[in-house]
Amino acid sequence: MTKSVKRKLGFGTMGFAAALVLGACASDANVESSADGGDSEVGTGGGDLVLAVLSDANTLDPHTANDVPSGNIQTNMFETLVKYNEDMELEPLLAESWDAIEEDVWEFKLSEDVLFHDGSEFNAEVVKANIERILDEEVASPRRILFEIIEDINVIDDHTIQLKTEVPFAPLPAHFAHYASSIVSLESIEEDYANFEAGGQPGEYINENPVGTGYFTFNNWAPGDQIVLDKNPDYWGEPAKVDTVTFRVVPEDQVRIGDLQTGAAHIIDPVTASDFNRLNTTDGINAYDRNAASITYLGYNMQKEPYTDKNVRKAISMTINKEDMMNGILDGTGEVALGPVNDTNFGYSENVDPVERDVEQAKELLAEAGYEDGFDTTIWTNDNRERMDIAEMVQQNLQEININAEINVVEWGAYLDATGGGEHDMFILGLSLGTGDADYPMHMLFHSDNAGPPGNRVFMEDDTFDEMLHNARIEQDEDTRLGLYEEATNYLNEEAPMAFLYHPSHIMGYSDGVEGFWADASGFYQLRDVTIP
Repeated sequence: MTKSVKRKLGFGTMGFAAALVLGACASDANVESSADGGDSEVGTGGGDLVLAVLSDANTLDPHTANDVPSGNIQTNMFETLVKYNEDMELEPLLAESWDAIEEDVWEFKLSEDVLFHDGSEFNAEVVKANIERILDEEVASPRRILFEIIEDINVIDDHTIQLKTEVPFAPLPAHFAHYASSIVSLESIEEDYANFEAGGQPGEYINENPVGTGYFTFNNWAPGDQIVLDKNPDYWGEPAKVDTVTFRVVPEDQVRIGDLQTGAAHIIDPVTASDFNRLNTTDGINAYDRNAASITYLGYNMQKEPYTDKNVRKAISMTINKEDMMNGILDGTGEVALGPVNDTNFGYSENVDPVERDVEQAKELLAEAGYEDGFDTTIWTNDNRERMDIAEMVQQNLQEININAEINVVEWGAYLDATGGGEHDMFILGLSLGTGDADYPMHMLFHSDNAGPPGNRVFMEDDTFDEMLHNARIEQDEDTRLGLYEEATNYLNEEAPMAFLYHPSHIMGYSDGVEGFWADASGFYQLRDVTIP
């Protein structure tokens, strides 16, 4: 493993949707290795892999989760139909191949001889039940948007399923790479529904009894402290190499680094940009980083005064000094955001009109809105040092236009609840751009149907923009579709529901002797091949 890993995750001259269609039609390879692992020295590393992480998971049910800390646990217990490799190329996983057999019908051939942790069989009926659960309005999955375009689910045989969409939809296979589409055992789904009918909450049973097909199984969870996973001895593919994985919650940045130095942890996440060089110049420990399919933003609660006024929102966005943020807080890592997506996603374009810093014009906009003398407000953030530093910089920037902002730091789980409930004024948050296509993040962040906990925490409800998203979703010509996303990005920069700050680098730390670790572009840990000293 090298000390630093940075990759550009573009798709070359062929757009993402076209690459999916062509790659899918040609794809008939199985997963990397057979279930018994052949004659190779796999699964013999042993030991307890310890990760020290900032935040605890919110839920272990992938269908009701909407946060990265939860996804990081889930992706090591559950599996999706397809996956992205380290270079953001779509590969088979629980599906051996996929093909657009008609303009509006995708067919997936499923892997055979796959068992869940409870011994039950993976098949097409299970996939159907999982999709139906995500789409079930009573379950209220925040990721329903991934599959709401599916009109019919047809089981052809045990290992073939066809999905008919309302309109032709090229990005559908990529949506099945998102961790929220992880396949849960049928028995678990049935038990969860039974618990729901008995008065429980959707996801409650699965949260306590997570059963997937992955290379690790659930052992125990002490909320706020740690989660422990065990190696799955009956995994259908190449098994994990360590015996157990322990995710320890360590909120303090310097304590995590100390744990890495003393050997109390093998991997830590996150590492702030200011500590990047320290890790790379300290004997025995190393920094891992990669460009991220992610956006960090400052959002405005459009349901609250004065953020109901576009001029107020634009004024704040125009006052933020992104360059100082990148150089001062992020130490040159990451990249300034022009809009909600970067070049890891189809829909990104440099041909947009970004919001430039202009304090004098910002003052004029505030005066037009009736706030010439400014106002008092709050900036909410979770207990992440980097985001707290960003909040302080925004606080200082806003003083230039007479806005006095108090910073409110909230623990992760409570932060998600509060911002989902609209308690905030302004807030700092991010989104993983996990499907490789702008359709998903733009719907999540801005579509009226997702206002609140699903992801639209700015509470933007704009029929014009909803229609723009619909038109971009159904457009089949790649160049035309890209143009529609350019228009959508310009519309967002004009309406200013949020200030697009930056696309971060994922920076983590690992100790000498750790081999086989990598994280995907969403920042999810890939732990199957990890060995420890």
